[in-house]
Amino acid sequence: MRHLAYAAALVACLAVTVPLVPAFGLQRVRRVRVLAVAICCAAAPFVVWDVCATRAGQWHFDVGQVLGVRLLGLPVEEWAFFVVIPFAAIACYEAVGALLGRRGR
Repeated sequence: MRHLAYAAALVACLAVTVPLVPAFGLQRVRRVRVLAVAICCAAAPFVVWDVCATRAGQWHFDVGQVLGVRLLGLPVEEWAFFVVIPFAAIACYEAVGALLGRRGR
């Protein structure tokens, strides 16, 4: 079960943040193209750094805590991280804005 640790953490992040979208009517998060561009802009430099650092041996992933599927040397969970965490951050930011009455600004 340890090999599911990273994936489980990402699923937990989604389980907490996805319900914020309908609960607070987060329209900005529902704009898939805009959300995808924001996530790609945030992820791109970190993916490049991650791939380079992993190849150089400056960074590694515990093989016992990942599924083992890799793309460009990065576990599939790491690729998911670069989507899940920015989504969670944007959803939380928008939910707090809704709570504080800053909807639509």
